[in-house]
Amino acid sequence: MADTVAFPIDTAAGKRNVEVSYERLGGGEPVVLLHGIGHHLQVWDPVTGILAAERDVISVDLPGFGHSPALPDGVHYDLAGVIPVLGALFEALGVDRPHVVGNSLGGLLALQLGQAKLVRSVTAFSPAGFWNQPEGLYAVALLRAMRRGALTMPPRAVAALARTTAGRAALVGSIYARPGRRSPDAVIAETRAMREATGFDEVLAAGKRVRFTGDVPDVPVTIGWGSADRLLIPRQGIRAKKAIPGARLLRLTGCGHVPMSDDPALVARVILDATR
Repeated sequence: MADTVAFPIDTAAGKRNVEVSYERLGGGEPVVLLHGIGHHLQVWDPVTGILAAERDVISVDLPGFGHSPALPDGVHYDLAGVIPVLGALFEALGVDRPHVVGNSLGGLLALQLGQAKLVRSVTAFSPAGFWNQPEGLYAVALLRAMRRGALTMPPRAVAALARTTAGRAALVGSIYARPGRRSPDAVIAETRAMREATGFDEVLAAGKRVRFTGDVPDVPVTIGWGSADRLLIPRQGIRAKKAIPGARLLRLTGCGHVPMSDDPALVARVILDATR
């Protein structure tokens, strides 16, 4: 069951409150989990139980996604706007420099948090920001198609498709290598999260121009890339390693863009190793 935390941030118009939905399990070293664009915190469900046996696991709905409301007026969804919000979130949750794990957009945010020295370690699965221009255009087009499908397909049709293996492949096969492993309810919920994401358009508009630059000094970085990633193709991991020479780059064999469901045991092991 998700909880909500509210906290103030500074804006050009003065103090404004931000609300973030989150789930917290386990105990030990704090680990914050950040999802990708159009997703929600439940995407981490396949691994949170494993992690919670050894870690204080906090999975969050980023502002404008899942059950978290949009950012206040005047706060932008670019990195300069979101990183301070996440820093304030950590303070509101009572965690000082947590380990942060992110996927896609969440991976990019995790790396930026590492540059800002707000975290103890970074684990990024297929982080955004390492594409060239054609790859970026392709990823944006695919995400827009997923969003358009979620907006236009009647919920009854989504439910019918989600009940079959072929239907789940049609709905989420672009981000999972093994979409048949997702439950019908999970696929229905993911499609609804994509449809209802109030921050989607602004995040995509800001994100398509982003290129990650600079190193992440003095913070341990692990980057995992699914060998079957169809959204951000695996060669982008080589660019990430060149940009962050001290990072550990891992090939996640048989995993797609969102690897937590494709191989929960592997992803959990990577996270536990990276946060020791």
